[in-house]
Amino acid sequence: MAQFLIVTDDIDDWRPYLPSDNLVTVHDYLEMGAFADQNAMQVINLCRRYDYLSTGYYCSLMAEARGHRVIPKVMTINDLSQDRFFSLPQAGLDKLPASVTDIAMKVYFGYCDNPALDKIARKIFERFTVPVLQVNLLNISGRWQVEVIEPVAFQDLCESEQDLFAKYLEVFSQKVWRAPKPFKRYRYEIAMLVDNNEKMPPSDKAALKLFTKAASRIGMDLVQIGKHDLSRLSEFDGLFIRSTTNISNFTYRFAKAAEQLGLVVMDDPESIMKCTNKVFLTELLYKHKVPVPKSIIFKASDKNWADKVIDAIGLPIVLKVPDGAFSLGVVKVKDRAMLIEQAEQIFKHSALILAQAFMPTDYDWRIGVLNRQPIYACRYFMSRGHWQIYQHHQSGRVSSGDFDCIDLKMVPHNIVDAAVKASNLIGAGLYGVDLKEIDGKAYVIEVNDNPSIDHGVEDLFLGDLVYDRVMTEFLRRIQLRGL
Repeated sequence: MAQFLIVTDDIDDWRPYLPSDNLVTVHDYLEMGAFADQNAMQVINLCRRYDYLSTGYYCSLMAEARGHRVIPKVMTINDLSQDRFFSLPQAGLDKLPASVTDIAMKVYFGYCDNPALDKIARKIFERFTVPVLQVNLLNISGRWQVEVIEPVAFQDLCESEQDLFAKYLEVFSQKVWRAPKPFKRYRYEIAMLVDNNEKMPPSDKAALKLFTKAASRIGMDLVQIGKHDLSRLSEFDGLFIRSTTNISNFTYRFAKAAEQLGLVVMDDPESIMKCTNKVFLTELLYKHKVPVPKSIIFKASDKNWADKVIDAIGLPIVLKVPDGAFSLGVVKVKDRAMLIEQAEQIFKHSALILAQAFMPTDYDWRIGVLNRQPIYACRYFMSRGHWQIYQHHQSGRVSSGDFDCIDLKMVPHNIVDAAVKASNLIGAGLYGVDLKEIDGKAYVIEVNDNPSIDHGVEDLFLGDLVYDRVMTEFLRRIQLRGL
């Protein structure tokens, strides 16, 4: 579990605030070997200056050398001290009245005192993770640009600003002024990223509770966080993503940030990249001779692409959007005209399309793989009257077929072998490999980096052991890193 340490130039700097045992001077922190044996430590560097080779600069430098997680990091200090082009996200700025042409605000740990600017404050803090920032923005020809972005010494804040600083430091740290909890203290803390508004999350609420209980049984605290909690990652030892992953959404951003902080991450960013794009995955499996349905990747500029696809695969054909999930972006075409119509719609969003042979089966296999070992096996049956497991109705309702979960020993060996071989090409994380079985042969449909684990479905055979194995793998990896 990460311990917080506040470092400042002088103990008297903290006089306006409540006393804290988590406070040390930069002089004490910079002593050779000080705190070096405390790996799981979060350092908040509140020195007055971060200039190159100043004590504030050395505080962050020494923290990183000791394996402590520190804000600001040395790279952040360097970025702020050099001329740079910072592409300002326009999140929320376009909703401001046209009469507003300039903004001056202070950002405290990603927060500010103007609700209308919360989103942009958070985005800036994600890019420049500094305790207090002065940010000045200008509206030039209808587009907001950065005029000033620089650190502010908390020692120079006025009384009202000190109140905001203390408020948001407490929100950020959530530990600095809290009395020790009377119940069990945990060795490690894992952040579990969820999206409470997601219609089809990879784990239902009951499963999330079972993951939390499994973590507690082995001395870890599993804490749910949301899409707006990126700045909290440094509090934790690991990140467990239980929201549907995609390169273009917040899950990938969280995975990248957690990896850079040295956390144990499931799903890691490389797995997300490899699994969420079906074109990449098909090419990877094909190269390594993993059995897949007859496939072809084509683009709009290909000559006579429609005829080539039909000649290569035959009809009917399944067209797949590269980054679709839960049967979204997957269509079956029965003839040439329908192929052209559907492909042209997909080309509006993607330069490439994956076409695969239609292979009807009553069910698909799902083999869960963790650290290169199979851990569960399910069969998902097709939705009634439909050719897919999930059927997305025009009303917005989603229906699905039945399922069963069986002993891995009862699964055909070629199904398990193909699943493990496919997932090993991705990494050693947690994966769900979907396969079809036709005439005794296994065909890998896709590898999911963020497999569904719902209570009463994937855990139907093994029960709590599924959750125990995932959390134990987190513990093993954290201990290997010496956190």
